[in-house]
Amino acid sequence: MKALIIDGYVDEPACFGVPPYISPYIRYIAGAMRDRGLHAQHIFYLPIDKIRSNPKQHEKIIREADFIVIVAGMTVPGKYLRAIPINLQELQNISCIANGKVVLGGPIRLGFSLEGGKKASSISQLPNVHCCRADVEAFVYDMLKDGKLEDPINIGDRFRSVGEIARWGKKGAFIIRQHPDYPNIMCEIETYRGCGRKRHCSFCTEPFYGKPDHRPIEDIVLEVQELYKEGARYFRIGRQPDLLSYQAIDKGGELPVPNPSAIESLYRGIRSVAPQLKVLHMDNINPATISAFPNESEEILYIIKKYHTCGDVAAMGMESADPEVIKRNGLKVFPDEMFRAIELVNKVGAKRGITGMPELLPGINFVHGLMGETKETFRINYDFLLKVLNSGLLLRRINIRQVIAFQGTPIYGKDEATYKHKKEFLHYKEKVRKEIDLPMLRKVVPVGTILRNVLLEVNEGSITFGRQMGSYPLLIGIPANLEIGRYMDVTVIDHGFRSVTAIPYPLDVNNAQLRLLQRLPGIGKTMSNRIFRERPYKDMNELIDKTSIETDILKYIKI
Repeated sequence: MKALIIDGYVDEPACFGVPPYISPYIRYIAGAMRDRGLHAQHIFYLPIDKIRSNPKQHEKIIREADFIVIVAGMTVPGKYLRAIPINLQELQNISCIANGKVVLGGPIRLGFSLEGGKKASSISQLPNVHCCRADVEAFVYDMLKDGKLEDPINIGDRFRSVGEIARWGKKGAFIIRQHPDYPNIMCEIETYRGCGRKRHCSFCTEPFYGKPDHRPIEDIVLEVQELYKEGARYFRIGRQPDLLSYQAIDKGGELPVPNPSAIESLYRGIRSVAPQLKVLHMDNINPATISAFPNESEEILYIIKKYHTCGDVAAMGMESADPEVIKRNGLKVFPDEMFRAIELVNKVGAKRGITGMPELLPGINFVHGLMGETKETFRINYDFLLKVLNSGLLLRRINIRQVIAFQGTPIYGKDEATYKHKKEFLHYKEKVRKEIDLPMLRKVVPVGTILRNVLLEVNEGSITFGRQMGSYPLLIGIPANLEIGRYMDVTVIDHGFRSVTAIPYPLDVNNAQLRLLQRLPGIGKTMSNRIFRERPYKDMNELIDKTSIETDILKYIKI
């Protein structure tokens, strides 16, 4: 039997699987197949972008597969550097080409949408495709019995258990080697899913997973160990709504009490089985947890700082600073509570680390189109961000999006503000980018900052775009055509709203293009032309003698 896993990509509030990330779903499915007796050499993986790159070649693979599992779903879609999520037409094309049984699963079960501000449409009946209504990994496992493939019509939908994914996470680790980006892939790691709040945010899909189901520390560590053995070096503990609440203790309050010792054991365990990892980042903390338990939260943040790698981001969902919107939609915190959470993360992590980025910074998420939103909401949100900027605190990322209303959430059918305030939303978003994002980014990575280990990913004209591997990596544009797929250090020379321009570090003055020499920090056109005209140089002393170059520039160059 030949099985094919097609990755249509996922982006959820508490799970990410867009290149260079590979989601847990892919690995769990591969592991479930192996757990049922399929050999690893008979399990194949293709991301949708790979299929697009050579449709005819991959059409043959699709036709020959006995069993195809498609994973997809963007419940909080964003903009991606070099990946495009699967669309409905592509799903239909695959279903028409396939000769084997086809199963579709992932968060797409909740609805389909590729952008905010629109209702999620239900997946209509695709020809020859069975849509899973619970966990696709469990469905796959149940379909494979005694070496045979059952008819999906006869299989019930169910959620998997933490015991099952303990097996599947380890057994499915091998699949990462088939990723086109391997070994430059980020493995999203699950600690738990499901929201522990008594009242949920009106728009969130995480409650559909039920009550929090925490994985044992040992299971997570063993999964990381298997991934590490397969060559994984980049990890993000990102599949949970609030890392501060991992294995927290429920004492009957609105929120469980954080458990610092569990976080310490988890991070220490990961470091022990993956001693040469290159990135260990996180995602998602609840600012309400910080507000309710500041001491325990601070202890956990210092534990994370002790074991992680720098450039980490703690994304926090504020969603709105408007008190009326907060009340109507069951949001987590009021502005003063959010401000204190931002202060605490800055206290722990604002110092610059060895990669050039600060150790750990907060990110903040806003959602528009919620119940109770008025035109005044945009001013209130802007004023809050301005307060953060003027206070000297740092934010790594400000995410602003419009709500997608999924059936079954309280916002469904009540998101009229999305359409009513579209013009105001676009104006406000542009204002935030210009007046908040830009000056904030200049503080996070000032001109002259040296950023280490930037992976070069895309060539567009005369510009190469790259990012550091990690959580919410900064987009870096380099004004040169460089080899894709390699790492380099760069010097920041300019800022956009959400990206920076940089040049290779140290810049080789004997071989660099004139336009790169002209972009060195603190250098003028006359000096750069002189350096270009007088080269080559045998050493720094000759460079200084011939050009009278300022010594401050020497730290950015080499001979």
